[in-house]
Amino acid sequence: MISAEDVAQIRHLFYAEHWKIGTIAAELRLHPETVRAALETDRFHRPPRLRDRLADPYLEFLRQTLQQYPRLRVTRLYQMVCPRGYTGSISQLRRVVAGMRPSRQEAFLRLRAFAGEQAQADWAHFGEVTLGGARRRLSAFLLTLSYSRALWLEFFFDQTLENFFLGHVHAFRDWGGSPRTILYDNLKSVVLERRGSAIHFHPRLLELSAHYHFAAHPCRPARGNEKGRIERAVQFVRSSFFAARPFTTLEDFNRQALVWRDQVAHQRPWPGDGSRILAQVFEEERARLLPLPLHPFSCDLIRAVHADKTLCVRFDRNDYSVPPQALGRALTLVASPTTVRLLDGAKEMASHPRCFDRHQVIEDPAHRQALLERKRRALGATASGRLAICVPESQAFLQAAFEHGESTTRLTSQLLLLLDDYGAEELTAALREALEHHTPRLSSVAFILTRRHRQQRRALPRPVHLSRRPELENLTVSHPSLKAYDELSEDPKDPDDKL
Repeated sequence: MISAEDVAQIRHLFYAEHWKIGTIAAELRLHPETVRAALETDRFHRPPRLRDRLADPYLEFLRQTLQQYPRLRVTRLYQMVCPRGYTGSISQLRRVVAGMRPSRQEAFLRLRAFAGEQAQADWAHFGEVTLGGARRRLSAFLLTLSYSRALWLEFFFDQTLENFFLGHVHAFRDWGGSPRTILYDNLKSVVLERRGSAIHFHPRLLELSAHYHFAAHPCRPARGNEKGRIERAVQFVRSSFFAARPFTTLEDFNRQALVWRDQVAHQRPWPGDGSRILAQVFEEERARLLPLPLHPFSCDLIRAVHADKTLCVRFDRNDYSVPPQALGRALTLVASPTTVRLLDGAKEMASHPRCFDRHQVIEDPAHRQALLERKRRALGATASGRLAICVPESQAFLQAAFEHGESTTRLTSQLLLLLDDYGAEELTAALREALEHHTPRLSSVAFILTRRHRQQRRALPRPVHLSRRPELENLTVSHPSLKAYDELSEDPKDPDDKL
């Protein structure tokens, strides 16, 4: 650009003094084209010589394609024009398309919110982490107040409905109140169906909003600018907190997130007044929030389950144990981020810490012990089981007898008869002695028992078992007259008897 004085001088020298353009340019040390531009007349401008571009035959095709698909990438356009005969480079095509693409710029009004009036919520995905042998998707729930920019962030291993609501409950508890409206994207946790301006909200979201008295406002589709505060908050969390930060456990990561929020995020200057920080403005906004109800909203996952034959309930690819009495019963699983409970009606059958690994068995030792006790009681219902419980040495004796060709079934029934006659202690001693002499036979055991009782000079008790004496089942005993006992008790020398 040349000054107005130079323009006036050029025009004077050309029109009044009739200098040539080259002379004026040499004298004033200017480019001849600059002199021609200062003269402001078309006859002195040399139109640039335009060369034919390789893309010129395809301009109409490119224009029509961009009108129909305004956001189509140049790489795709290049693939479309090459089969049609285009021989230029993609860089040349990129310069041509840059001047043809329709402008999509849109003007926006600055959002202004009152204290305690609005908050914005959204999920953000932060890649995957490894827990044991499992890969878990790490997501963050973010909720920010539109006035003060106060932030709540909490990391979860999935974006379930229960975690979505749990983030709200924890944020309201941390803030000491709830905003009057919350702006959402069109998440499935918020909007079930949308038809124009008519919206079907998720029924559980309506329960949450009714509990905390806020109104849910979904954004219009493809209108991310309507919740710009939460979008910028997500970017800030990615760059300032998450970048290059190691992950240990979910609890520790959430603790670090809150420390970062209080020491970094809330210490930034407030956009409305650079002399104040977000923490100061948030304390002002806290008093304008809606008061909290007496009880928090229940966010636990509730599911109907049945215990399988291994006395375990499968949840989130892990198995949680239940006691034996829960087998075959309809149970209710109640899961929180820290605990998995199993209920039979209102009665709690089991409670376990929640595991986020995969294919793990979370077992209560008391459940296994109860099952073993039940198995032992069931073992006593059979002949061999009763013998094994009363006389454990009988198992070694039966094994030795089997190896010598004896029938263990007949031998078991005969040993039970000896058990009833002599008792467990005597039978145990006899079995041990028979094994020591390598005579695992019933006759040997009976001989040893008879000898031991003869040596101890004890009479053999003979209990009557009606199951072994069926002829005694219908035996009846008449009641004798007691007068005979009275006669026997009388004294014949008693004088009173002679009266």
